[in-house]
Amino acid sequence: MAMEDELRAKLVKNPNDIDAFKALAELVRRHAAATAPADPLIADSHVSPRDRAADLAVWSLAEEIAGNPRSWYALVELARLSLHDDREGAMRRLGGACERDHSGVALAESVRMLREADLPGEGLGLGVGHWNAKEHVVEAGVQVIRAALDAHRPAEARRLLAALAADGQQAGTEDAVAQLEPEVTAAEAGSNA
Repeated sequence: MAMEDELRAKLVKNPNDIDAFKALAELVRRHAAATAPADPLIADSHVSPRDRAADLAVWSLAEEIAGNPRSWYALVELARLSLHDDREGAMRRLGGACERDHSGVALAESVRMLREADLPGEGLGLGVGHWNAKEHVVEAGVQVIRAALDAHRPAEARRLLAALAADGQQAGTEDAVAQLEPEVTAAEAGSNA
């Protein structure tokens, strides 16, 4: 209980402390899974009552933290939990997360989550709608460009890379551009073949 209280206190101070949220979510998930009844008749292809209880516990935690108007990470987590059942709702939550955060970290996390869910087109759309190379962290641009590459849109990736190179003001912009340039060039060559 002391660990849970400590993590909650951290999240009161900074509702976007990703490490604290993940640690608290894991504690909540384990507690919920331990108290949920097991159903041996449910096949592996279905969500078990324990997994469902764990997800509901994390959902409840994320909703609680998302009530803080400074919180964006909880909205990303809610979107992750609802992505397959309610894609439109998940995208609204990600848009809300991006609107709450002016640094671009929420955008980077949102686009990364969509790419990991094999939805790069949605990540690209979210990125194009919210990314500002002059104001956002470099990682936001990197994730949006990688979403364009994952979505097989090399021309869009090239345009976004040019925007990052021209307008990126954050430390690490040059390194990111140098790293992404060969990936974009290879994607362009692949689309012309």
